Amino acid sequence: MGPVPPGRFIPIAETMGLMPEVGDWVLNEACRQLRLWLDRGYDDVTVAINFSAQQLQRPDVCEHIRQALARHGVPAHMLEIELTESSLMENVERVQDRLAELKALGLKLSLDDFGTGYSSLSYLRHFSLDKLKIDRSFVKELPHNANDGVLARTIVAMAHQLRMVVAAEGVETAEQATFLSGIGCDELQGYHFGRPVPAEDIDRLLAAR
Repeated sequence: MGPVPPGRFIPIAETMGLMPEVGDWVLNEACRQLRLWLDRGYDDVTVAINFSAQQLQRPDVCEHIRQALARHGVPAHMLEIELTESSLMENVERVQDRLAELKALGLKLSLDDFGTGYSSLSYLRHFSLDKLKIDRSFVKELPHNANDGVLARTIVAMAHQLRMVVAAEGVETAEQATFLSGIGCDELQGYHFGRPVPAEDIDRLLAAR
């Protein structure tokens, strides 16, 4: 079939209950790559991986992460776990306990695609999150859409008050980057800065810093 995009295979894997196995493979690959970069002297790199609701509900998820970090000798602070709003809302009490365990390991936790799921502000008080990522749907018409601008400013201000780093996804133009930086967004990601590339290309970028 050739390369299969995530938008096609992830829904199938979720339906079949295979996301924990897929997630374990991704976790191990991330730690393996981090070890390679550490061996080359790049100790200020963070790799973010997505966690599904199925993974988060597993009672042994923290042990799986601990083993992967130990297997490759990677410090926990170099790994960031990205969670969706919907995954946080499945059995809230259990998720609170699980996030506390993940934080205790020293991992960074971020909320992905903010504003597209349940968007209940109350849960932000209950979860120990380090970063909030503004969904690309609020970014694509910036700076010309006034309503999106108001929402982006509000999200940045709220997240900072909650002591969270704010990242914007889907930044594709210099205008968007300038606007988001101007309202205090801490991190920007998107095609304006670069497209997805193999790890060996990242090596060259790191060496050129």
